[in-house]
Amino acid sequence: MTKRNQFRKNLFKYLFLFIGSILAAVGLEIFLIPNHIIDGGVVGISIMLSYLSNFSLGLFIFFLNVPFLILGYNHIGKSFVISTLFSILSLSIWVTVLHPIPGLTEDLLLASVFGGIILGIGVGLIIRYGGSLDGTEIVAIILDKRTGFSVGEIVMFFNIFILSSAGLIFGWNKAMYSLIAYFVAFKMIDITIEGLEETKSAIIVSEKAEIIAEKVMARLGRGVTLLSGKGGYSGEERTVLYLVITRLEIAKLKNIIDEIDENAFVTISEVHEVMGGRIRKRAIH
Repeated sequence: MTKRNQFRKNLFKYLFLFIGSILAAVGLEIFLIPNHIIDGGVVGISIMLSYLSNFSLGLFIFFLNVPFLILGYNHIGKSFVISTLFSILSLSIWVTVLHPIPGLTEDLLLASVFGGIILGIGVGLIIRYGGSLDGTEIVAIILDKRTGFSVGEIVMFFNIFILSSAGLIFGWNKAMYSLIAYFVAFKMIDITIEGLEETKSAIIVSEKAEIIAEKVMARLGRGVTLLSGKGGYSGEERTVLYLVITRLEIAKLKNIIDEIDENAFVTISEVHEVMGGRIRKRAIH
């Protein structure tokens, strides 16, 4: 990659990290914080400390994350830490800028849902482009390598205590709304990272694999990879098909397979990201 292309790629990356931090700040300061609804992780801890001490939320978000950034630099990598530092610094500035602006609604349910949506989109953009806003995620990534727990389980463990603390400070009613906002944000992060169009992978084992491949390419416009396989029980050589489709194409794929070989062995799984390959868009027929 040339230096010019690398510069454009980095510019594009940090632009979206910046946009993500603005959206996260809007979700927090315009919807959640005015109604004493919090997020999880370091941001949630910062919101509670800011409320109790009357110090700037932006300062808490930045300085509480610093130890985690140092830890991440030693265990995860320089690029991730730089992206995360940029995102956290941007968020700290924007929550300070937006703090004087009054909340858009006093309805707790509306604030939880729309605040969670906007916050989730912002955090999702940041994660998608290689950064993070939460130091507890760095700890979770490190512990994931050393324990039997996943990153998600470790983060949820932290957030149980954080949201419980919110109940003691703001009241259990607000803590329950915080849980709604957290759930909405969590789902929006997934949608932002993976997209609305659900992508699936299909593996097909059939004696008529080549015919199925031709029909799939002709009628779905999808590229198909032919793999060599061998039956573990029969020892027979078989051709295995692998392809990527959207959720809306699953029914048509099944129809094509049934028309050619109703005894074919088929598995369909979720795919979180697709890069490269020849994936053509064509009307299903």
